Amino acid sequence: MQEISSKKEYDFIKGETLFINKPYSWTSFSVVNSIRYLLKHHYNIKKIKVGHAGTLDPLATGLLIICTGKNTKKIDEYQGLEKEYTGTFTIGVTTPSYDLETEIDHTFPIDHITPELLHKTAESFLGSQLQYPPKFSAIQINGKRAYEYARKNEEVKIKAKTINISEFKITKIDLPKINFKIICSKGTYIRAIARDFGKALNSGAYMSSLVRTRIGKHTLEDAFDLEEIKKILQHQK
Repeated sequence: MQEISSKKEYDFIKGETLFINKPYSWTSFSVVNSIRYLLKHHYNIKKIKVGHAGTLDPLATGLLIICTGKNTKKIDEYQGLEKEYTGTFTIGVTTPSYDLETEIDHTFPIDHITPELLHKTAESFLGSQLQYPPKFSAIQINGKRAYEYARKNEEVKIKAKTINISEFKITKIDLPKINFKIICSKGTYIRAIARDFGKALNSGAYMSSLVRTRIGKHTLEDAFDLEEIKKILQHQK
């Protein structure tokens, strides 16, 4: 991977790939728009191609790949790479969005949940399977995002997609919270895993935190925040 350095000139108009640590509460589109604005302002141009490879939910943080110029043609390549996540599930409760975007709607018993059950249940998720994406998601349905229907309490059918989970480890247990590490294929919703994991435990669960730590061979350690991108541009004036 080519490292970004303030000591080197970069041609963002021709094409560069940026590894960004997406801030909490930002949408992936907000990051794209912010970088597009910075580049347009810096180069004093009206248009520049900027896109992202693999959406991160607003309440998640971590690695987001941004491509500019001709490098936007590489977006599909990055999207197809496996992803690695770490985070926390809260057991015994659910929310309509399967994360903290919405309020708790149901509670379930957790007295029967043991470390052995948690580890065995995680193992049962390994391999290829069908997953129903969350209704609070950016999936396009009849020209609108699924979350647009969900926020209006409008019911729509969301088709299941084939995903693959190659690793699912419980790294810490402090009920009702458990920490995890998951390695999965593109298109996998970790929030949906929280939903299904809770059901598999004969309880409930939602995703209370999430960090994307890797995309293919690119890790979060490769990433810069937006302030660092601003400094790089300032050094190139």
